[in-house]
Amino acid sequence: MITVIINALKGKVLVTDLERGSRVVGGIIIPDDNGKSAGIRPRWGRVFSVGEDVVDVKKDQWILIENGRWTRMLKVTDETGTETQVWGVEWPKAVMLVSDEDPEGVIFSEWT
Repeated sequence: MITVIINALKGKVLVTDLERGSRVVGGIIIPDDNGKSAGIRPRWGRVFSVGEDVVDVKKDQWILIENGRWTRMLKVTDETGTETQVWGVEWPKAVMLVSDEDPEGVIFSEWT
């Protein structure tokens, strides 16, 4: 087995745990919008690797990515044999927010 170290290219960030599928907000189920033109929204992803010139974000932080501003998924296997899915993101053009904490369940705005 060959071990390959995956690093983000210059001006790019690789993310894992890209938020996908339906979600529940305040007891309301918001359906999955993947592949649809209606109801599109930004997604959170956990930083896996940053390019050499990327500043202001580091591994294991969370970033909010504009809808559709990520690459196709790539499966990589680390030295322990664990398979991980990663997506490429252009820094800083596609990134809206950076968080040190897992944003699961966090609501940034509500209808009043």
